[in-house]
Amino acid sequence: MSQSSLHHRAESSPEPGPPTDLGARIRALRELYGLSQRELAKRSGVTNGMVSLVEQNRVSPSVASLKKLLDGFPLSMGEFFTFDFSPRSQLFYRKDELTPIAGDRLEFRQVGSREDRLLDGQRRKLQVLHERYEPGGDTGESMLAHEGEESGVVVEGEIEVTVGGEKRVLSPGDAYYFDSRLPHRFRNTGKSVCVLVSVCTPPTF
Repeated sequence: MSQSSLHHRAESSPEPGPPTDLGARIRALRELYGLSQRELAKRSGVTNGMVSLVEQNRVSPSVASLKKLLDGFPLSMGEFFTFDFSPRSQLFYRKDELTPIAGDRLEFRQVGSREDRLLDGQRRKLQVLHERYEPGGDTGESMLAHEGEESGVVVEGEIEVTVGGEKRVLSPGDAYYFDSRLPHRFRNTGKSVCVLVSVCTPPTF
């Protein structure tokens, strides 16, 4: 290979990225599971000193040693390098912290908000709603259709759910689960309020 070819290859090769901070990842994983260094060492069959040295990046573990450490968790090697160990901005929500999304005779209360999801790097994969349909409440005459899946359970009252060419009135304890690409519609045809809890993925609000 000519000198010019070597020079061209050197220029076009990407710069190597910074090394992965194994110590910080091991420490974050251990703390996420609420383990002390001693407990992790016992689970993994290594010494407490080794765990401490790895977390301080004073020792770079071999693949075999790293696998031993990860055996202390329900986590594969691939998941260890890709999983985000940082805590979410909020884990639990009181009833008055749910985000209201109101419409005509119906109201959705969402766990979290669109802003939370965006600030969270759009990592959230699903959306949870506490839905309330007043008598006559309807998602609209035009059928809805979008990417994803959705499921829900009726808590109170009754709701008429249409999916594709099928229609069913669901009562408390009844549930649904369908591909959201199928045309669908929700309508309260009864005389009392209907309440249900639903999940859809990916988030749509």
